[in-house]
Amino acid sequence: MDFLKLIQSLDELLYEIMSWLVFYPVTLWRTLTRPLKMMDYSEAELGDAADRQYTDTLSPPLFLMLTLVIGHGIELSTVGESAMVTDRTGLSGLISDDSSLILLRVAFFSIFPLMMAARLVLARHVKLDRNTLKAPFYSQCYATAPFAMMVTGASILMRMTATEAMLAGFALLIFALLWFGSLQILWFAQHMRSGHWRAFGHASRAMVEALALFATVSLLFG
Repeated sequence: MDFLKLIQSLDELLYEIMSWLVFYPVTLWRTLTRPLKMMDYSEAELGDAADRQYTDTLSPPLFLMLTLVIGHGIELSTVGESAMVTDRTGLSGLISDDSSLILLRVAFFSIFPLMMAARLVLARHVKLDRNTLKAPFYSQCYATAPFAMMVTGASILMRMTATEAMLAGFALLIFALLWFGSLQILWFAQHMRSGHWRAFGHASRAMVEALALFATVSLLFG
């Protein structure tokens, strides 16, 4: 009986993993072309029963994690192993393989949806708890995935020796920051029902806090 349950669990796991081949590109395309609508969609889906959530896309946290896994694979195939894996000084000594590096990057980039979600909850003058934070955090994971993809691409380009590649990487990084920042202004304006200048203030504050925390933690592992 236990063996049959194991087989059934493996069957469901295989189907789930293989379905990512279909729903990852779908989710990526929708997020790139209609990011705000996808963020609204994320919040709406959380109101459904657990077994009916995100049936035609990937869930936002999973989408973010898979994006970072794919980015890491591209990095390995183009510029090789990250120095963080080979370095043994400081906290980077804890990163001994690619799996731990991917988990660290997931934690790093999760800082952005966390800080944006927390800023929105506080700006609404709502009690900050697990329930009020979840919906905006999930929404922000959809926006953060393309941002993480662009930042990863910029990092790969800037690690190349060609001057043109490094300049292209720097340009891509600037574009990623502008794209992500502009999206946050629109998101805050929509959810706070305020003008764009007020939304700009909240988005900028959350962005600065996220970047500061991201940079601080990165230095510990640098």
